[in-house]
Amino acid sequence: MLLIGIEGKQLAAHEYDWIRAPEVSGVILFSRNFADREQVCVLIEQIRELRTDPFLIAVDQEGGPVQRFRTGFTRLPALARLGELYERDRSAAIALSEEHAWLMASEMRALDIDLSYAPVLDLQRGNRAIGERAFHADPAIVSELGLAYLRGMRLAGMAATIKHYPGHGSVLEDTHFDDASDPRTFDQLRTVDLLPFIDAIAAGAEAVMMAHVAYPAVDPLAAGYSRIWIQDILRDQLGFRGLVFSDDIGMAAAESVGGIAARITAHLDAGCDIVLVCAPALVAEAIAAIAGQPPCDSAKVALLQGKLAATWTALQDNPQRAAFITRVTALDAARTA
Repeated sequence: MLLIGIEGKQLAAHEYDWIRAPEVSGVILFSRNFADREQVCVLIEQIRELRTDPFLIAVDQEGGPVQRFRTGFTRLPALARLGELYERDRSAAIALSEEHAWLMASEMRALDIDLSYAPVLDLQRGNRAIGERAFHADPAIVSELGLAYLRGMRLAGMAATIKHYPGHGSVLEDTHFDDASDPRTFDQLRTVDLLPFIDAIAAGAEAVMMAHVAYPAVDPLAAGYSRIWIQDILRDQLGFRGLVFSDDIGMAAAESVGGIAARITAHLDAGCDIVLVCAPALVAEAIAAIAGQPPCDSAKVALLQGKLAATWTALQDNPQRAAFITRVTALDAARTA
């Protein structure tokens, strides 16, 4: 029901209790939790030892400006580099999108991380938070590169989480700091921002992360608080059967319904399966707010757990990985040449 952040590079005493709480379905790691590969592997092992039921460990390892683990890992270009390549060489961009995804996911799976919240399917249309995290401004190009990204993640044993449904890229505001509202009608959104999500859902995307954006022509509530967006459109119209994550309830745009307990309740009532509580300062209050409620269905959580995973040694010895690294990292080199 909750996916929580922890404070440092090793577990504090009270965090053992948080992770054992049945209301907690997983942990998300950030740069603050990372020193090097050896340290983060120990931390992950400590977390795993506390839970025997299906339990998720997640990270944002998109590449570009959002890559939590850097030292010792492939420095992944921003997804926008793939969109730029698409304009010159469509087939190469599709191939490299799959390779980018495989590199990212295989490195995370070698650490026993289940999920990187990827790919971003928002359009590159000026949003302050999205920027070069998006593939392109054209929804058809985003869709094509996004589907290739899904294929690459799955080849590495990782489920895909498409974000930020129903589309965060065409509003200016950064929802970490401001409320955001998109005045367009559903019909207008369906053929533009929503298109890559529709295609990825049809291709079997396993999870969706909601946007903290309101679309008042559809529902005055932000999408993550909206049964219209989650139940009526995502599940009933689009046929999505996977797991729905909220975005982080600590973001400014999440405050529209009230305090921590109100935000969690509103997300769950709208149809979110797991609510993200990324700031450790909010975790104790969040757990207390839903104590005793039935936890997220373990079968749903199990569907997002990582599948096959090479050891780090085997990954390093894989000549395919070396070739992928050369090609994918050349995207940044080509841009600065």
